[in-house]
Amino acid sequence: MEHAWATAALWMGLALLASYLSIRYKVSVALVEIVVGIVAGNLALLLNHYQVFGWHWQLKANEWITFLAGFGSILLTFMAGAEIEPTVLRKFLKESLAIGVASFAAPFFGAMLFARWVSGWDWNAAMICGIALSTTSVAVVYAVMVETGLNETDFGKLILAACFVTDLGTVLALGICFANYDWSLVSFVAITAAALWLVPGFVRWFFSRYATHVSEPGVKMVFFVLFGLGALAALSRSEAVLPAYLVGLALAGIFAHQRDTVRRLRTTVFAFLTPFYFLNAGMKVYAPALWTGLGLVIILLLVKLVTKMIGVWPITRWFRFGVRESNYTTLLMSTGLTFGTISALFGLNNGYITQEQYSILVTVVIASAIVPTMIAQAFFRPDIEPAVAATISASPPVPAGTAASKMAGTDGAVSSTAPAVHAAKQGETKQA
Repeated sequence: MEHAWATAALWMGLALLASYLSIRYKVSVALVEIVVGIVAGNLALLLNHYQVFGWHWQLKANEWITFLAGFGSILLTFMAGAEIEPTVLRKFLKESLAIGVASFAAPFFGAMLFARWVSGWDWNAAMICGIALSTTSVAVVYAVMVETGLNETDFGKLILAACFVTDLGTVLALGICFANYDWSLVSFVAITAAALWLVPGFVRWFFSRYATHVSEPGVKMVFFVLFGLGALAALSRSEAVLPAYLVGLALAGIFAHQRDTVRRLRTTVFAFLTPFYFLNAGMKVYAPALWTGLGLVIILLLVKLVTKMIGVWPITRWFRFGVRESNYTTLLMSTGLTFGTISALFGLNNGYITQEQYSILVTVVIASAIVPTMIAQAFFRPDIEPAVAATISASPPVPAGTAASKMAGTDGAVSSTAPAVHAAKQGETKQA
């Protein structure tokens, strides 16, 4: 028992260090936790190799840490879906579908063809490569949205909606290419569909009756649904995080009126659960394997970033995003972590890729969670939410020479110095 408490103290100490560094250097805590996990995991291996102090140095996720990390990824993915208000998704359906589909398709085909014809991987391994690098990390993007406050704006919600479309494409591709078409899969799909139809009405009634009770029965009801669908996903040889986002999206309208509950859930997620998830993701990077495959890691990372840019950036400009907002959106859509790691692990467990290929893919996925996010936050972070084309086209012409006309970009897009149109609608007009 003493060993369990010491392990918990060590992991929470690493999480505390990551929180301090993220605040000190103003970097997303999710990214810092990944980097701390990489350093701590490989440092433990180095100390153990040289038997420093004669101790057995080991820093691996045991069974209960693995569970907490998995639960953290499920709950974080669920909350990311719950942040997408159905009205916003319907309002920006065209934009989110276009950006999300392009964000999936361009890197999927680009990375798959590169792995097959340039790296010489077989078709199964190449498809796993394409699927793993096509993802956008809802977990990382959501963490960045919360820390920057963009999750409260239509711009941030549009990005999250596009992330949902991208990862939905990833899930469908993984299912179509490698699914075992048996009755367990049919049962999982049928029960999940029924749950998505029935749960919102029941949860709405449940919250109306018991939302204010100190024991939080409404939160427990959500946990029950997530655990139940996760168990069904495991029985069908799928992943427990897959239905979590859909449930979050189905309950988004309810949670829009339960802000106190969302705030308490967010505290639980970011203070306790996600540190285990992100630290564990970082500890999966093995430095010696990374060094031997470093060239391919860099090339595949460039393949993902370039293909994401080819797919996403022109579409954001088509919808008249400002240049700064287009760059920011493209970089965030280039992130990857949860579904990329899941896809790579799926390929390894089923013999579609080798251990070396798995190490390379996971390293690229983790690097894609760090590099584009840091660039986006450092150089292209918008001060406020840009207006999208629908708002621009609906606005009356602004007389030349007025203050409002000077805020518009020369190409007709609204620059990041313009007031947030949708934030103003919420009574939160921001000054440039």
